[in-house]
Amino acid sequence: MFNYYFDTDRDAHADTVKLFEEIRAGKYQAFTSGYAIEELLAAPEEKRIKMLGLIEKFDITILPTSEEADKLGALYQEHGILPSRSTTDACHIAVATISDVEMISSLNFEHIVRKKTILMVGNLNIQMGYRPIDIRSPMEVVERENS
Repeated sequence: MFNYYFDTDRDAHADTVKLFEEIRAGKYQAFTSGYAIEELLAAPEEKRIKMLGLIEKFDITILPTSEEADKLGALYQEHGILPSRSTTDACHIAVATISDVEMISSLNFEHIVRKKTILMVGNLNIQMGYRPIDIRSPMEVVERENS
């Protein structure tokens, strides 16, 4: 989502900015993961500085990577919920699950914001003693004028 905050040409830009503003207003407590930070650190310098700046600007808590999250993420992959090339995505979901985060908001429609992922993560989480986690796009989360 950090990319979409700055990319005004993307369809979800306005809703992403609105979600960040709702976070600033105290409507949501925001988290990201050490796994997401690792991805941001690999971005080109200018982009990296801007995206990491959002974490401080919006007081986003960073959930640390852990062996437990690595193992749960690997289970998501072993069960075919996320592909083997999506280790970061799997671990990002896992650390949110382990940290008992209520919802993940993502714009990754390829691997994360998918009916299959939501259902299968929920089922495996229950089997492993965790609660299901809600996964939504910012478009599904932000308040609308007439809602």
